[in-house]
Amino acid sequence: MIIINIFNELTKISKEPEIKINNLRDILKKYAKTVSVFDEMNATCIIREDCKYMQKNIQKEYLEVYIKYFFKRIKEILNDNINYKGNIDIIKFQNSLNLLRDQFIQYKDSSNNSKYSLILTLISFYATFIKNEPIHPVGTPFPGNLKLEKKGEEYYCPVKEKQSKNPNAVCNLCISKQKEI
Repeated sequence: MIIINIFNELTKISKEPEIKINNLRDILKKYAKTVSVFDEMNATCIIREDCKYMQKNIQKEYLEVYIKYFFKRIKEILNDNINYKGNIDIIKFQNSLNLLRDQFIQYKDSSNNSKYSLILTLISFYATFIKNEPIHPVGTPFPGNLKLEKKGEEYYCPVKEKQSKNPNAVCNLCISKQKEI
């Protein structure tokens, strides 16, 4: 039910003439308060299960980076009291909203864990629209000994281009650029 509620609120603000960054942050904060340590532990189990077929040489590092990131991001959302200036790109927000709503509700229905879907939603919107960062954390390893990197103010992902054809990939809303390989 919580995942439905957040998407109802996000849909409502997506119809306004402008979306203040602080308004989105406040909605994300409100729902981040509903995520317990138990929910984060369940999310960790789901991430571990999703990675069980990953190449062993990157699996451990991927899990370490990604699980720490989950905990860190939720805490960051809860503690974010910055007074952001400006508005969010409404078209990009609406496109992201549609993608994430469809993807995460579908995932929730298959996993029966609405808090995991909520955590993914919170992290995706926060990284993309509040922090202007990629959804995966810098240092996330990928097959071929490749990692998501930051050079200057730009982020580079080694798998973005390959995932661009996947209509359900959050890569399509991520701000990172394709890393030259």
